[in-house]
Amino acid sequence: MPLFGDQVISFLKELHFGGELPEGISVMNPFTGNPDIPDIISEFYRKYYSDNKLRHMIIGINPGRFGAGTTGIPFTDTVRLKEKLGLDLPGRKTHEPSSVFMYEMIDRYGGAGKFYNDFFITSVSPLGFTRTGPKGGPVNYNYYDSPELTRAILGFSVESLYRQLEFGISKDLCFCLGTGKNFRFLQKLNDEHGFFSRIEPLEHPRFIMQYRAKQKERYLDLYVEKLRSANGA
Repeated sequence: MPLFGDQVISFLKELHFGGELPEGISVMNPFTGNPDIPDIISEFYRKYYSDNKLRHMIIGINPGRFGAGTTGIPFTDTVRLKEKLGLDLPGRKTHEPSSVFMYEMIDRYGGAGKFYNDFFITSVSPLGFTRTGPKGGPVNYNYYDSPELTRAILGFSVESLYRQLEFGISKDLCFCLGTGKNFRFLQKLNDEHGFFSRIEPLEHPRFIMQYRAKQKERYLDLYVEKLRSANGA
């Protein structure tokens, strides 16, 4: 059986969205947009996932421009990529508040080695989306920001989840990042397809950093408590 990490690398390199998007919405595919990304993701997944250990899945929304949309690694901006993972993406520097929260949590959990040994992070849509913003440049657009886009990604999302479950994912429990729209959509998919026995929602890191920053320590403790309990710690 191929190693967990090699399966992830193959999956990401083959990712393609073939559906019809609403007018004004574009796909953001970091795995084809930068020639350095294939090497970055290969180094990362071979460093932390060169085994066939069963892991719990953590499911976000879709890649954002300054995190996975740049580095190819979920919730990892270029600063955390270098400081926490020892990987470098030449010519790019991005800062994403969600990445700050996640790596503070990962440090509290026990560090990148321990965390990635226990968890695999992905998204309802493993590719991101953008629209043109007021200043003429691209801005993030979530899959649930319009009913048309939600319908457009449905088949892609289901197919992607089925494929990723084959890597070596524990199906007793998964964690959903987002307690609102993302959780409701994922719960509906799970009711229909039975991916997991149970889905545990966690407040999304972006929401915490934007609206609950003064309570960040409490959320960090809550994350770590719930994630450790999933592994019997």
